[in-house]
Amino acid sequence: MTPAGGTTVQDHVALAEIELCGELIIAASAAHEDRLSQDRIDEVLMGR
Repeated sequence: MTPAGGTTVQDHVALAEIELCGELIIAASAAHEDRLSQDRIDEVLMGR
């Protein structure tokens, strides 16, 4: 989103959430089981 002034507006909360989702997707794609366990999800999210 670019305002009339030409500077870029960034929503840091949204960017952080997107990054967390990306990390979960990477972990899920590398997992051997069908679903990530709650412990594995916690491990991925707390490892930041």
